[in-house]
Amino acid sequence: MKIKLFTILLFTIANVLFAQEQKMTASEIANFKSIIEKESKTIKTIKTDFVQYKHMDFLSKEIETSGKMYFKSPNLLNWQYTKPYNYSIVFKNNKVYINDQGKKNTVDAGSSKIFEKINKMIVGSVSGNMFDDKEFTILYFKNKDFYITKLSPKTKEIQKYIKQIDLYFPINDVTVSQVKLNEPSGDYTKIVFKNKMLNAKIEDSVFSN
Repeated sequence: MKIKLFTILLFTIANVLFAQEQKMTASEIANFKSIIEKESKTIKTIKTDFVQYKHMDFLSKEIETSGKMYFKSPNLLNWQYTKPYNYSIVFKNNKVYINDQGKKNTVDAGSSKIFEKINKMIVGSVSGNMFDDKEFTILYFKNKDFYITKLSPKTKEIQKYIKQIDLYFPINDVTVSQVKLNEPSGDYTKIVFKNKMLNAKIEDSVFSN
């Protein structure tokens, strides 16, 4: 009976370990990067629903918001939050346009190197085109469902805001399905994309705020 119990325990542990993340081999990394970089060049637009979860240590429950995201190559991006409030952020021509339920504001990202880098990171997170070894220390993992890239910014200015970005690519897909932005404090924001459409027609007016 003890031997049987021990065998079951070993089998359970093995299954748990298998479900966890494993480091990708050098050949797997090269193949993965090649596929993603090649396919990302074919993506002109992305239209998707999203659900965002904000985790803060002092709150017992995550803050959940949702809406739609529009991306148009090379760098037009619109986050439209529709629940539980209406709020949109448009990245366009090195500027960030914010519309908070009718109250509009504009930030010149081009005048700030830090904001410019953060803008580039956000666009790269959506498109999956973030394999820049000069900007990030990058680690590659996989589990049974995802290829996972973990990017740590190298510059101290960015490290103040972002500790690590985790990008989740489904095994049978070439676009990001989840993004996790980890802050130095331990708080994080997780964004899950749903009902994604690639290369659908998106009018430029969508990026007017």
